This record gives sequence, structure tokens and C-alpha cells, in this order.
Amino acid sequence: MITVITPVYNGEQYIEVCLRAVIQQECSEVEHLIIDGGSSDRTIEIVKQYAEHYPHIRWVSEKDRGQSDAMNKGIGLAKGEIIGFLNVDDYYEPNVLNRVLEVFRSLPQPSFVVGNCNVWNDAGKLKKFNRPIKLKLTDLLLGAEINPHPINPSAYFYHRCLHDQIGLYNVDEHFAMDVDFIFRAVQVVDIKHLDETWGNYREIEGTKTILDWRSGEGAKRSYALIKRYRQQLPIHLQIQSTILYFLLNSPRKTLQSAKKGMGKTLRSLPKLS
Repeated sequence: MITVITPVYNGEQYIEVCLRAVIQQECSEVEHLIIDGGSSDRTIEIVKQYAEHYPHIRWVSEKDRGQSDAMNKGIGLAKGEIIGFLNVDDYYEPNVLNRVLEVFRSLPQPSFVVGNCNVWNDAGKLKKFNRPIKLKLTDLLLGAEINPHPINPSAYFYHRCLHDQIGLYNVDEHFAMDVDFIFRAVQVVDIKHLDETWGNYREIEGTKTILDWRSGEGAKRSYALIKRYRQQLPIHLQIQSTILYFLLNSPRKTLQSAKKGMGKTLRSLPKLS
């Protein structure tokens, strides 16, 4: 069984479309968990109406510590051995859930499988196409512009038992909890990429992610995360990763500045014995 978890707070604008996105998959081996943070709008009213007619829908509504906390609650309540997350404003391509069940039947536990993802703007136009084909930690630490990481959970699924090895989502991380989780996951399991489009991610104006990146804080946070995981590598890989990151991510006109930053970073690394 697949458990699809949707964390939501005041999502009445999208919750019905989200519920129908799972219903329209026509998958007999799915449960849809709605983890609501105590919404003050009609979110739960709408969920209740659907749950009366569709027994695969379960829900809880209570205050939480944010999205990561809601995700962890969903994992704790999940009955399925396969986990997927569907944010309230995202959706699947047709027949994805049945395809995922088919793929996972032949995979060992734990496994993590990633498809491709469409990224749409508010006007319904395709902004970009996420095709994350290089998924080793050393590849991901070169930055998303060089080796795209899986951009949205509508396009990836994994065995629930993966959490037994690497823990849950970081409740103190409110923006990059999924990337942090992926960085941990790739160190213990081989992530399998299938060149099939599974997910659809709406980059909606005014959401916390868009505002975070527009302010510049998203880029700073992303680099801090990369730097933290880079420092956990063996020393020779730290050096290699640092050099490659600056060379590949610096425009030619700012390369000199990047080299200075790279030199500072290298000087801070432990000396080889």
C-alpha cells in the first residue's frame, strides 16, 4: 500500500483539487492522510465531506510545529509501506500511483524512487522540467543548478522503513526539510531515477518558498545546507567538492571573487596528515 501524506494549513483554495488528484489515480492500494495544522478556514469541512464518500481518506486536525512536524505525524500514522507526499497545491500525472506500486514490487527495502516533475507558474505555463538523474551525495553537493535534486515530492516515493535508518524530517527546518532528508537518504540507499514524468509542482506567488528565494534567503540557506553536508565528507572529497562547486557555479565575471572564497574555505579545512 502507498500512503500519500498531505500537510495543510488553511488550504481551502486547493484541498478539493488535491483530494481529487488522488481519487483520479484510481488506485485501490492507497490511503490519503490529510494532516491539518488546525485550519481556521473550510479546509477540514471539505475534507470531511470527501472522507464520508471515500474511505481511503483519513485526517487529523490539530496545532503543530510546522510542515516538518506535520509530515512526521503523517509518517507515524501511515499504514502503507510506501510513502509519498503531495502538497495541497500539487498533483500527479495519470496512473502514477499504480505505476509506483508496480515498480516497488521488485525493489529491496528500503528503496527510494524518483521520477521527473513539471514546474508550473500561476498562469499555468510550464516554467521548467525537473529531471534529477545524478543523485549521489557528491553530485547533489555541486548545487541544484549543476545537478538538479528532486524538486518536489509529487515525483518521488520511498519505503517507510527508510526512516528507521536516517530518522524523520527535521522539525527545526521549515524550508529545505525535503532536501535535507534527501541528502541523508542518498548516503544509505541507492536512489533509482526513472525517466518518467510523475509530478506537477505549482510555484505559486506569495508562498513561503517563492518569497524565501526572492529575498535571497533561499540561496543562502541552500548553500549553508550544502556546506554542512560537505563537511561530513572525507577530507579529500571535501576539497574536491569545494573546488568543483566554486568553479561550476561562478560566472566568469565573478570567478576571481569565487576563487577568493574558495581559498578561504580550503584554509578552514583540516590539514592532511
